Amino acid sequence: ALLHVVRNAVDHGIESPAERAAAGKPEAGEVRLVVAHRGDRVALTCRDDGRGIDPDEVRAAAVRAGAIGAQEAAALSDDDALQLAFRPGVSTSVAVSVVAGRGIGLDVVRDTAARLKGEVTIRGRRGEGTEVEILVPITVTSLAALHVLADGAVAAVPLEAIRRTVLVASESLARTGGATSLAFEGRLIPFIPLSRALHRGGAPSPARRHWSALVVAAGARMASVGVDRLLGTTNLVVRPLAAFIAADPVVAGASLDAEGNPQLVLDPAGLVAAAGAELAVAEEAPRRPMPILVIDDSLTTRMLEQNILESAGYEVETATSAEEALARSRDQSFGLFVVDVEMPGMDGFEFIRTTRDDPSLREVPAILVTSRASVEDRRRGEEVGARAYIVKSEFDQSRFLDTIRRLVG
Repeated sequence: ALLHVVRNAVDHGIESPAERAAAGKPEAGEVRLVVAHRGDRVALTCRDDGRGIDPDEVRAAAVRAGAIGAQEAAALSDDDALQLAFRPGVSTSVAVSVVAGRGIGLDVVRDTAARLKGEVTIRGRRGEGTEVEILVPITVTSLAALHVLADGAVAAVPLEAIRRTVLVASESLARTGGATSLAFEGRLIPFIPLSRALHRGGAPSPARRHWSALVVAAGARMASVGVDRLLGTTNLVVRPLAAFIAADPVVAGASLDAEGNPQLVLDPAGLVAAAGAELAVAEEAPRRPMPILVIDDSLTTRMLEQNILESAGYEVETATSAEEALARSRDQSFGLFVVDVEMPGMDGFEFIRTTRDDPSLREVPAILVTSRASVEDRRRGEEVGARAYIVKSEFDQSRFLDTIRRLVG
């Protein structure tokens, strides 16, 4: 059946050199056969860069062969219409060819896949080539794998899918919303702890200093997977899980260790999909920064800072005193305090010191915007915990916003 698909690609798919040159293609055509593990099945894919398939021609051929009615064929989408090529007697060829199989249709391919409890699909567009994929289950396979330890569990990852293993410092990971990425070869790729991919743990612990990370590839897509330890490579026999076991998509099957204990064998495509899905959710729903509280007894200063911040897209609220700000911050969450120093009652230094001593407020960053420019005042600002000290006489809007973005995004 697979040979028949390849013969079809050569005979019906690839155009003559003159036709290809007229279409702006290289004179030599290409037929590529790709074989890959996909969970507990193997995918055999034949792709060509030839003339492709016209869905309307397939519809017409299926109607001529009596495989389907004209109205029913017209109602099919183009992708569904292409699948009609697997019906008995359906062929778009105008002549019988020995190369393509002496007039045998693609129905023999479908029947072979069905006997193996698999499936076959066809994709393509006129002028853009054709792809036929045969997906069949495998009962036992042998492969080289890397054993890893994650959250107390040992699992195996196919060695052919691992592009690199690296030791990664937690602070070098880039965080976007609820997702994490790793810089690899000049670009960011999704990062996911294996324990979370297996639904055994939560987000990466901020206290963790390092990860052993696997850069895993599935086709053109890559992701990084964090584990506790790398245990070494081995050749193992992979067996599919029993039908009654509801396996996660990242699990391809199981193997037995030297003592007969079962271990999970992971599916690279499932790992890449799990990491990519997590990053996509974070990118589609970015977290909105919490409001900024501007604290100053001067109406003019409050309005100026509020206008600058709101024009930059931030939500801003104001308070006229440190006492008012403390009361409001205990009823509402803020992402940043912008504080004046000289205010009646509690000044800005004392306000920041008070928030640093309050467990519910100590994580909220605070910056001082003040007219006081002495070295002693700047040092005092650092001592009480201010994250930045901005002098009003030296105020620069761009630098002010850069400081805000650095602290709250």
